[in-house]
Amino acid sequence: MTTQTIRFLHRGAVHEVRDLPPTRTVLQHLREDLRACGTKEGCAEGDCGACTVVVGELDGDGHLALKAVNACIQFLPTLDGRALYTVEDLRQPNGALHPVQQAMVDCHGSQCGFCTPGFVMSLWAMYENQPAGAGLPTREEINEALSGNLCRCTGYRPIIEAALRMFDEACHPRVALDRAGVEAELRALQRTGTFEYHGPDARGAAHGESTFYAPRTLEAFAALRAAHPDARVLAGSTDVGLWVTKQFRDLGDLIYTGNVAELKSVSRDAQTLTIGAAVPLEEAYAALAIDYPELAELWARFASLPIRNAGTLGGNVANGSPIGDSMPALLALDATLVLRRATRVRTLPLAAFYTGYQKNALEAGEFVEAIRVSRPAPALRFRTYKVSKRYDQDISAVCAAFALDVREDGTLASARIAYGGMAAIPQRAAHAEAALSGARWDAISVQRAMDALATDFRPLTDMRASGAYRLKVARNLLWRCWLETREDAPLALCDVNAFAFADGDDEYAQDGQDNAAAGATP
Repeated sequence: MTTQTIRFLHRGAVHEVRDLPPTRTVLQHLREDLRACGTKEGCAEGDCGACTVVVGELDGDGHLALKAVNACIQFLPTLDGRALYTVEDLRQPNGALHPVQQAMVDCHGSQCGFCTPGFVMSLWAMYENQPAGAGLPTREEINEALSGNLCRCTGYRPIIEAALRMFDEACHPRVALDRAGVEAELRALQRTGTFEYHGPDARGAAHGESTFYAPRTLEAFAALRAAHPDARVLAGSTDVGLWVTKQFRDLGDLIYTGNVAELKSVSRDAQTLTIGAAVPLEEAYAALAIDYPELAELWARFASLPIRNAGTLGGNVANGSPIGDSMPALLALDATLVLRRATRVRTLPLAAFYTGYQKNALEAGEFVEAIRVSRPAPALRFRTYKVSKRYDQDISAVCAAFALDVREDGTLASARIAYGGMAAIPQRAAHAEAALSGARWDAISVQRAMDALATDFRPLTDMRASGAYRLKVARNLLWRCWLETREDAPLALCDVNAFAFADGDDEYAQDGQDNAAAGATP
């Protein structure tokens, strides 16, 4: 099999790579092949942010989209037709520091310096994505941008100050990327790309016994998946990447979703929101939050921004982890999956998709094409909650979602209750739902449903929580949902959320919020 060439923009030129394993990571290529050692290796699992780089690609409108991602778990062939930016790119032609770097110096935002390049690249992505004249980002926006970067010696306050100072044009004249030029280069690169395999619609590269397929149309993807049912479907590699960096597994053939425009689309009509399986989590949650703003906290707390930029909603659903945070909300919203094998398309309720621990109803050669969620009904009361040891970038001990259709007379037409972390699969609480169905939405009915959770779940004990703790938390979250949504004096967010601070809170509380949002314990 002929080895194909991977081509992407790097350091102002087209960079070509041949004859490398499809699972070689971007970080390995930078440090070991190119000797570009500004990008650091820390955890090798997408948690610490030392390896943060920025990837640029053309969006559906042909404009440049820049996203911070973790180089340690991104496979090199996924860069084909894109642009890669590392901390070395920020050096100005006259040798001066970029405003992002200079602000870090001015604000004393670095001590040992190991984590600094990753922080700088996360800040640079924010800098470039903040339109000129748009004003300063909020502290919340800064915390979110830095949620994937860990620092253990400087502290986050000076880094947050640097994030504000880098926009101060009185101190640093704005230095902007030539977006129009990069867009033209990417279009030219895609027109002349040599990363072709089996025709223009099914692009791929081979190395040894493994082939990386990167189809560009839904039809080509479906045909490849049907022809290679044993191949691994690769989306954002936020989980699959760890199979290589931590478990040293041979993944065999890979079929990549990231170049298929149909799988990266979001559409809505009067009844339904449809999210393509390859839509990144950040964009998927943004689309869901338009209809369901109650998802805002879960969205912000789902991993870090670089992980949400790379990982996909379809990948999270298909992976089926019992602690995946997307599924409880989707189960409560009665989501439906669009499944495809070759030209055959079928739909399946998400509640029927999981058949056992990391097992699902996919047939050989079949894949998740899209996720469909009904638009909200006027009477729907919806809540999601995540309980974990850290506020940001942590695995849930329990994740819960509640969708309640309350009639005008105060009774429940339906109740959908779903949990993650409570069973071998993300699961609806059938007995608790039955206890509420047709009942009044009041304290007595809620207590009955809370008691029924012990029938629905027998949670296990592990390093994150004991089974008894999980069951108690699951009960309490249902009670909290009632407190927030009851007709008589519902409680405000600041009364039930330890991370919601009222106006006028002291500086310590604000610093605690900043540190918690950046992944540290206040």
